[in-house]
Amino acid sequence: MRHHRPNIEDAFLSRRDFLHRSGMGMGALGLGTLLNTPTSFANSPLTPKPAHFPGRAKRVIHFFLNGGPSAVDTFDYKPALEKYAGKKLPMEYLRTERKTGAAFPSPFKFKPYGESGIQVSEIFEKTAAHVDDMAVIRSLTAKVPNHEPSLMLMNCGDAVMSRPSLGAWLNYGLGTENQNLPGFVVMCPGGYPIKEAENWRSGFLPGSYQGTFIDSKHTQIEKLIENIKNKSTDKEEQRLQLDLLHSMNAEHAVKRAHDARLETQIQSFELAYRMQMEAADAFNLEQEPAHIRALYGDGVHGRQTLIARRLLEQGVRYVQLWHGAGQPWDNHDDIGIHAKLAREIDQPIAALLTDLKQRGMLEDTLVIWGGEFGRTPTVELKPSGEPMKGRDHNPYGFTMWMAGGGIKGGTVYGSTDEFGFKAEENPLDVHDLHATILHLMGFDHEQFTYRYAGRDFRLTDVHGNVIQDILA
Repeated sequence: MRHHRPNIEDAFLSRRDFLHRSGMGMGALGLGTLLNTPTSFANSPLTPKPAHFPGRAKRVIHFFLNGGPSAVDTFDYKPALEKYAGKKLPMEYLRTERKTGAAFPSPFKFKPYGESGIQVSEIFEKTAAHVDDMAVIRSLTAKVPNHEPSLMLMNCGDAVMSRPSLGAWLNYGLGTENQNLPGFVVMCPGGYPIKEAENWRSGFLPGSYQGTFIDSKHTQIEKLIENIKNKSTDKEEQRLQLDLLHSMNAEHAVKRAHDARLETQIQSFELAYRMQMEAADAFNLEQEPAHIRALYGDGVHGRQTLIARRLLEQGVRYVQLWHGAGQPWDNHDDIGIHAKLAREIDQPIAALLTDLKQRGMLEDTLVIWGGEFGRTPTVELKPSGEPMKGRDHNPYGFTMWMAGGGIKGGTVYGSTDEFGFKAEENPLDVHDLHATILHLMGFDHEQFTYRYAGRDFRLTDVHGNVIQDILA
């Protein structure tokens, strides 16, 4: 064994030597980013990429009503419930599929809105003013009446298996238009929702495509995005530190070709550094005029919705806005809580639709509203059989709506039975919803695949049909 004195040059490489020793592979990719050259972003896994065909929508904002909103109290008016109030519904499957109580008419008033005359509950009065821009889908179905599998189905396309989320798929397929911000952002005030980061996972896709979580209850940028500012070193010193770390990671990667985890780590370091330059501006609402801030309102949901619009403007591809870290819409005890919850998001949703239209962005921004399933038109029962004032979970027929990019506004698709329990006309699977979203973004869902474990996987698995009747 030969011994020699340590050589400091063995530990520190020049940029030229680094590229030479790493074979112009991973090192070139990373160094291009470090030098901030035009070619750097072209070599990133998040570089903008063309879809299968020109999509009507370029970006998505998804309002996720965590816990399951009731269709018959929001966007699916059922006057027959008033006729049967307090009585058992005359439907055989109610007695065979799920134990339910008597018919429970909505405590909220409905009325027609817009030229389309679509009936909407008073609790979403401001949002309803935009009903002529919406396609209201009243016949969606899920698999089971449980939150966890239904969340995974709605967000990731499978109720059981670990799969990439919709946002991650779009990040993979389209990349991001702004290298200084994540392509997929998730905001949930108060911390993680049930199933936590699994809702925006990248699954078997590279980790750089997963959603970036923001706890939007905070107002200070340092709390919204942890460690966004380095208080101990300046930007130049950080850059030198990151250069060294990157060179060590890249040399490590040369010996471990095609290790997606290592590439993800390198990309994460780089994105975190770049976000210091742009994220603070994107989240700074003081840059917005006073009348725009007033339009959205002062509450946490008004703030996060305005931030979402700013992120979309700056090139973020997919923003998911959660209503609460718990399950606020899971109102078993008292459906009247729906009114309080709706007040928190009604103004922000209406403001967003107004703002996007004024900016000419609604025509290529897809807005989605809904939860993981719906709620029964019958009253919830205590274990003793005594009725309460709320509603149980209902995966058999529920409502979501979409507006904007490529959607035929003022339309209603599908229906539930006369009481709102089960999809009856044009029942849809969540895979149909995902196929339609991908189509609007420019993808043929049957051809949009990723090779993993010897199989070509897709978001819609082996299912899904585009809902043609809601397309403009």
